[in-house]
Amino acid sequence: MALVHKEVIKLKNSLSFKNQAFINGNFVDSVSGKVFEDISPVDGNLVTSVAECDIEDVNNAVSAARTVFEKGSWSRMAPNKRKKILFKFANLIKKNILELGILETLDVGKPISAATGDIAACAACLNWYAEAIDKLYDDVAPTRDNIIAMITKEPLGVVGAVTPWNYPLLMAFWKIAPALATGNSFILKPAEQSPLSALRVSELAMEAGIPEGVFNVVPGFGPTAGKALGMHMDVDKLGFTGSTEVGKLFLKYSGESNMKRVSLECGGKSPNIVFADAPDIDLAAKNAADGMFFNSGQVCDAPSRLLIEKPIKDEFLEKLIEYSKPWMPNDPFHPDTAMGSMVDKAQTARVLDYIETGKTEGAEIIAGGKQVNKDSGGYYIEPTIFKNVNNNMRIAREEIFGPVLSTIEFDGADQALEIANDTDYGLNAMIWSNDLNKVHKIAKRIKSGKVLINSMSDGDMSVPHGGYKQSGFGRDKSLEAMGQYTQTKLTWIELK
Repeated sequence: MALVHKEVIKLKNSLSFKNQAFINGNFVDSVSGKVFEDISPVDGNLVTSVAECDIEDVNNAVSAARTVFEKGSWSRMAPNKRKKILFKFANLIKKNILELGILETLDVGKPISAATGDIAACAACLNWYAEAIDKLYDDVAPTRDNIIAMITKEPLGVVGAVTPWNYPLLMAFWKIAPALATGNSFILKPAEQSPLSALRVSELAMEAGIPEGVFNVVPGFGPTAGKALGMHMDVDKLGFTGSTEVGKLFLKYSGESNMKRVSLECGGKSPNIVFADAPDIDLAAKNAADGMFFNSGQVCDAPSRLLIEKPIKDEFLEKLIEYSKPWMPNDPFHPDTAMGSMVDKAQTARVLDYIETGKTEGAEIIAGGKQVNKDSGGYYIEPTIFKNVNNNMRIAREEIFGPVLSTIEFDGADQALEIANDTDYGLNAMIWSNDLNKVHKIAKRIKSGKVLINSMSDGDMSVPHGGYKQSGFGRDKSLEAMGQYTQTKLTWIELK
C-alpha cells in the first residue's frame, strides 16, 4: 500500500490503545492489578501502561481455552466453516493494516513501510493456512480384508506461544494460523516490548467469529507469564521464538511439568558466503547490506557473518560500504525510512557494547559504529561493518541482534565450509557462486535449516523455516507446521 506521511501521523495521533489482557472473549485487568509501562523506542516516550499478567491470569486463559476446546465449538467445527472464519479474520487484518502497522512502529521502532508489510504478511499467512484446512486428508493403512485401520490427525488441545518483539505479529501468526487451522485453542504471550498489535488483533479475531476462549492474549514478562505457560499442566504445546538461552528454559519447563510438546526457533549467526565466481558481485554486496541492516539487524537469521573469498575482498567491501549508506536510521514514521530504531534502551546498550568489544578484539570498523539521532529521545545505531574479523572473536560467535556485520575472509571452498559450520547455531546460510557443483556440495554439508543460493530471501509460505543445533528445532511455515499442532491417532477396526 502507498503510504503518505501526513496520513500516517494523523492516524497515529488519533489512536486509542487496547492495554488489558484478552481472556475468554473479554478485555480484563490483570488479577493483581499490576501494569507495566510500554515505552516507544522512536522517541523514548510512554505509549500506555499494559496489564502485567502472571500465574493466575495464565490459569484463567488456560481454563477458558480448555473449556471451549472440550466443548468443540471450534475444535470440532466443520473444516469449511472454520476456513471461512479464518478468511474473514485475514480480511479484517488487511482492513486494519495501517493501524496495526502504526502500533508495531510505536512499540519497536520498525519503519512504517516495513511494519505494514509485516501485517500484510500476517494476513497472507492466515489465508494460506485457511486454504489448507480442507485440502489435507487422513490415511487408511493397507491391511487384510477384515481390518479397517484409519490414521487420523487431531488437534493437540491448548497451545501456548511466547513470541519475540522483532516481528511482533508475524512471528505470532506463524504459530497462530496453523494452530487455529487445525482446531486448537490458543494463548499468546507477546514480548513485553510489543504487546499492542497482539491485543488489537484479539478484537479482530472475535469480530471474525472465532468463539470466545479460542484466542487469548496475556501480556507480561517472560519469567512470570511466559514461565507460567511453560509450566502449566494443562497446556499441550508451547511454541517459542526468541533467544537460545530462553528456549532452553522451555525445554526444562516441559520436563518439570506435563512433558508438553515444545517447538523452538532460537538464535542465529548465519554465514553469507561470497565466492569470487559469484554471478553478480554488485547484487551480492547489495543483498549483504540489505539482509543485514533490514529491521536494524534485529533478525534471527540475518547474514551477520559475511565470508568473502580473498581475491574479491577489497572490491566487495568498497561496494558493501556504499550499499550500507541508504540504511542510515531515520524517523520510523516516514514512509521513505529504510531503518528505524532499536527496540529499546537495553538492546541499544547491548549492541554498543558489542561494537566496543569488536574494536578491543582487534577488528576494524569501516562503516558506522555509533549511536545517532540522540536528540530524538529514541534509540538509533548506524549500520556498522567490521573487517579483519576472525571466527574466534565474540562478534563472530555471539548473536548481537543489531546492525553489526562481521566480515571474515577465506581461501577456497573447504575453508569457507569450515568457518560456516564453526558455530553453535544453524538457522540460515547463503552461498553466492556460479559453480553449481561447488554450491551443491557445500549446501549438503552446511549444518543449517536453510541454505539460500544466490538469494537473500525465502519469503514464501510454502517452505519451512527453522534451524539446526542451538538455533532450535521445529518448523514454522509450510504444511510441516500444521503437523506440529496435531497428534496422530490410529483407529483399528476388526470386522467379523
